[in-house]
Amino acid sequence: MKGERNAKIDPYFNKLKKWKEEFEKLREIVLDCGLTEEFKWMHPCYTLDDKNIVLIHGFKDYCALLFHKGALLKDPHGILVQQTENVQSARQIRFTSVRQIDEMQLILKTYIDEAVEVEKAGLQISYKAHKEYVIPEELENKFTEIPDLKAAFEALTPGRQRGYILHFSSAKQAKTRESRIEKYIGHILNGKGMDD
Repeated sequence: MKGERNAKIDPYFNKLKKWKEEFEKLREIVLDCGLTEEFKWMHPCYTLDDKNIVLIHGFKDYCALLFHKGALLKDPHGILVQQTENVQSARQIRFTSVRQIDEMQLILKTYIDEAVEVEKAGLQISYKAHKEYVIPEELENKFTEIPDLKAAFEALTPGRQRGYILHFSSAKQAKTRESRIEKYIGHILNGKGMDD
């Protein structure tokens, strides 16, 4: 059963400047797998019974299929990429040309089919517990200085909190950690994640 193109998303595809042909090809392949086309997080997202399976996104140097539960896929071809070591669940397959996508068409379909099976089977990723992430001292100090910041931070989703903690903590010098925190105070107070 083939998935339907969602006419509401056509303008997004039509406006693309970069990766236009690649996105079209990926769209065709994913829809061939019978998924529902939606638009989430500003990207074409493909679902099964309202569960996210895969989305198409573009970066400067490549475009990619992002599998939401990619960590559970077998990956016999070794093509799944973990974006950063802190991404626990999602995995990407990256492309830089239409030819590459064309050549991998059958492989891509087997990966998408497997992702659908993972979802149907109700398999879950076991995430690292949120409390395993230690709030850096510089952030604790800011919380004392600006009580509203602490409240705003605690109101963020665990994923957003984790994103900030990892970004702040990854700086080796206290000075850098402090300037990173300063940069995002407004974001946090507005209830936004790093990428929002």
